Amino acid sequence: MPGGFPTVGVIGGGQLARMMQPPAIEMGVRLRVLAEAETGSAALAIHEAPVGDHRDLATVSEFAAGVDVITFEHEHVPGPILEKLVADGVPVRPGPAALGFAQDKLAMRAKLTELGLPCPRWAQVRTYDELSAFAGSLPGGLVLKTPRGGYDGKGVLLIDELSGSKALTAREWLEKAGPDGLLAEEKVAFTRELAALIARSPSGQAAAWPVVESTQKDGICHEVIAPAPGLSADQAALATSVGLRVAGELGVVGVLAVEMFETADGRILVNELAMRPHNSGHWTIDGAVTSQFEQHLRAVLDLPLGDVRARSPWTVMVNVLGGEYENLYRSYLHVMARDPGVKVHMYAKDVRPGRKVGHVTVCGDDLDDCLERARHAAAFIRGDIDE
Repeated sequence: MPGGFPTVGVIGGGQLARMMQPPAIEMGVRLRVLAEAETGSAALAIHEAPVGDHRDLATVSEFAAGVDVITFEHEHVPGPILEKLVADGVPVRPGPAALGFAQDKLAMRAKLTELGLPCPRWAQVRTYDELSAFAGSLPGGLVLKTPRGGYDGKGVLLIDELSGSKALTAREWLEKAGPDGLLAEEKVAFTRELAALIARSPSGQAAAWPVVESTQKDGICHEVIAPAPGLSADQAALATSVGLRVAGELGVVGVLAVEMFETADGRILVNELAMRPHNSGHWTIDGAVTSQFEQHLRAVLDLPLGDVRARSPWTVMVNVLGGEYENLYRSYLHVMARDPGVKVHMYAKDVRPGRKVGHVTVCGDDLDDCLERARHAAAFIRGDIDE
């Protein structure tokens, strides 16, 4: 690149890679994306977006040969491929050792438990008898998870009582599971879900945005409020310290999202990890001095990290999920005319019911006002309301 600016290779061609492009342009950094299809969200916005299979060593190695550092917008690249890149001298950030804990929920739970970090009660189960014994040790229901590949509610089975159809489904899941079996966890009686968003560089510099509250619908992130309303300073510090410790102990480089449960008795329990920009951090594009996407590029390039302070007392982000409308652009006239302060981000994805196709953000001094405006805009774009 002219001026000595580097090229960052992003494996994955979805909206997270797409949203790295604006800060990359501002920084003078060149992005190349290994996309799943020519019509992928990132491929439509980034000039260099070869199509290839991230599970194929030759494809990934050829892609890596043309960049200065490799990073990701998903955690699905097989570990042996990443280890080969590292052996060939390619900077991979986060590295395969760290990324393995985001790829394998059993490994993640075991590591966090070893580190003494707060988690739900859990067990590795390979047989129905093991599952039944674990369920019998719990006061309430449980959650059964596939160790690999699940996201947005996929690969998750909620079991209030291990009987009837749920018992039959659990048996089927166990029969289809690999030799490692499944992850079983207590069904946590949480009051709300929180997320700590951390960035860490290879030099060990780390930064943490304000802890946020997130709301899920059908296993998909629906709404994020920054900062989490009513979270005490002590609880915010605890959640942040857990996130920073996870990033440091696991050697994460880039952005890390630590999704957590807050319980009625004040505990903070780690639920999931994502070692990439994350839905819970989309609010930072409009609501923070440095967005998670700019920060991720800074981190993987080992540049000094940016200011993570919020620009407004409140920021609300609401996801736009596919609904009845196919032509979402027609909604702009109403949304923009009704509220010029709403920021709309669309991902150039085909509309399917329940699919994330964009998000809206509202910043301001009044939380109730921000919530009403963001919810209205997202609902109108989806087609849930018509006025």
